[in-house]
Amino acid sequence: MHLNYLMQLDYLLRLFLAVLCGSAIGYERNSRMKEAGIRTHFIVAIGSSLIMIVSKYGFQDQFGWLNMTLDPSRIAAQVVSGVGFLGAGIIFTHRQTVIGLTTAAGIWATAGIGLAIGSGLYAVGLAATAIIILGQILFHGKIKWLSSPKNEQLILQIIDEPGAAQSIQKIFEDQHINIISFKAAANKESAELIDLKILIRVYESYNISKLLFILQDNPIIKSLEF
Repeated sequence: MHLNYLMQLDYLLRLFLAVLCGSAIGYERNSRMKEAGIRTHFIVAIGSSLIMIVSKYGFQDQFGWLNMTLDPSRIAAQVVSGVGFLGAGIIFTHRQTVIGLTTAAGIWATAGIGLAIGSGLYAVGLAATAIIILGQILFHGKIKWLSSPKNEQLILQIIDEPGAAQSIQKIFEDQHINIISFKAAANKESAELIDLKILIRVYESYNISKLLFILQDNPIIKSLEF
């Protein structure tokens, strides 16, 4: 019994190390404004570590007198593949932003938790659940270096005057907002207006309302669609 607890402590250590590694990779991706950031990578890391532990140790025959031969890898592999199709169904693209990656990774990791609990690795399964929940709460916090980037599209109608488009662009630069695309076109209804379609990338922690208030107070902007 004592040896069993020591083994499960070793499994917990592996989970925590997987979290650190996955989070480190996710932080690097997040710093480069990639869609799959810290949350996605840390969940995938802990999920894969958990399923590996379950596949290697969770199905060992605890009743030697039964003389059973088990092939647990086949079970774990089928679960991973099946849940992969399930997770793919909730990933989609909206405004050039990939949505659903973290949820899909969470479903995949949850499958690992189910395997752990079902195979008797209660401490590992419960610990993985707590780590994922706490990690999601932490990484969803309004902390810039922990938040993930997202794309937002703004459609503006501005007065056609010299330097108007450049003045709008400067507003985004002053707010340290990354502009992905900035397209200007003549308004079809009025020769005095210009249509701007702007795609920006901001962190989840950024208060987009602040930007909208700044734009609405600008006299050259006649309409704003978010």
